[in-house]
Amino acid sequence: MDGILLIDKPQGWTSFDVIAKLRGAAGQKKIGHAGTLDPMATGVLPVLFGRATRAADLLPSGQKRYRAKALFGVVTDTGDVTGTVLSDRRPVSLTEEQIRAALPAFTGEIRQTPPMYSAVKVGGRRLYDLARAGKEIERPQRSVTVHLLQLLGYDPERGEAELDVLCSKGTYVRSLVMDLGQALGPGAALSDLRRTMSNGFSAVDCLTLDEAVSLARERALEERLVPLGEAFSALVRLDVGEWQAKMLKNGVRLSLPKLGNPESGVYAVWSGGEFLGLGTADRETGAMTLKQF
Repeated sequence: MDGILLIDKPQGWTSFDVIAKLRGAAGQKKIGHAGTLDPMATGVLPVLFGRATRAADLLPSGQKRYRAKALFGVVTDTGDVTGTVLSDRRPVSLTEEQIRAALPAFTGEIRQTPPMYSAVKVGGRRLYDLARAGKEIERPQRSVTVHLLQLLGYDPERGEAELDVLCSKGTYVRSLVMDLGQALGPGAALSDLRRTMSNGFSAVDCLTLDEAVSLARERALEERLVPLGEAFSALVRLDVGEWQAKMLKNGVRLSLPKLGNPESGVYAVWSGGEFLGLGTADRETGAMTLKQF
């Protein structure tokens, strides 16, 4: 089987747990995923089958969208409510207006420090491995982009706000919530997270894990796989003839005039209805190369 299966990841499961379950149910060894979700999070998890696993690092990441809940007055070591509370809960007297007024400062290109409990590598080691060993180290900040940060609702009695977050790849919503809580005073921890969009796919396109397992047992799962070419539909499509396709697939660098003189860039290359891979056109060298999956 080759293609992408869209799973609505259940709460309490790691992304690897989902892969292991599907690997056993479908009897497939080559399965991976794009875009890790924390165990507490739910939502869109693209699962890659067969040759699609080779495209894991090349899938257009684009923007990701989340529904996130911030519980004010709580500070934990992980940045979410599954972690160890670091101090007694602080009193919360925030208003909806105060929260809305703070959001613009966290919109646009911002600098963010990855949480200690994250998969980021520093000095060759995963931060979460260091955190589990009781170590906390200085983490370099990095630039991320928050395209939209909107308050959807606020419960003043509970001190919990629901946020709509549209952001770039690499944005940590936990860090965003922690920084927002610090800016407003009482601190905050992520109390719920649902990814509603990833890699151009939305939650409405997803199967539950139970549905996917049932289809696998009925040998009907392949029918629900998204063809790999559809994942690159945002790229400019370049259709080539049979001869050009054969040359490109054999690793030959084709001159751009033979391909219609495309501009420099990356293209989704097709031939006769078959997705061949990603073609990189370079006007300086005057040639195109193909990355196959």
